[in-house]
Amino acid sequence: MKKPVLCAVVGLACLAGPALAQDPGHATREDAVAIVQKAVSAAKAEGKEVVYSAITAKDPRFLDRDLYIFVWDMSANTLAHGSNPKMVGKNLADATDTDGKAFAQERLTLAKTNASFWTDYKWSNPQTKKIEEKSTYCEVYEENLLCAGIYKQ
Repeated sequence: MKKPVLCAVVGLACLAGPALAQDPGHATREDAVAIVQKAVSAAKAEGKEVVYSAITAKDPRFLDRDLYIFVWDMSANTLAHGSNPKMVGKNLADATDTDGKAFAQERLTLAKTNASFWTDYKWSNPQTKKIEEKSTYCEVYEENLLCAGIYKQ
């Protein structure tokens, strides 16, 4: 089991749980699953509106290096976004990646029959500002998709 890491946020100390991996560069598949499960647990305990606001406000509980949470409803309306608050309110149902893959429709289709799943596509990495291959893990919670993706290296 990984030991908690002490971090400072705006002058306040906080404990970061085991979802934070030791690799300072890129998150892993396990990190993505852990941070999504942390967000789902928080939504159950605190209420989804509170947690979705916290995600968009970049609450450090839901950020880890190049890993962030985003939330869609079952029509691909963005309800929360941990990397780009301007995405909130946008509908991505018709979104495709640079290769033309309709990853949003694939995600919505998988959400109808799976409690959790992975999708692969290409997306802009907020750290490198480059289009990179990405795998995103999602869990369905109260008709919403809570997701986090890793950039493949």
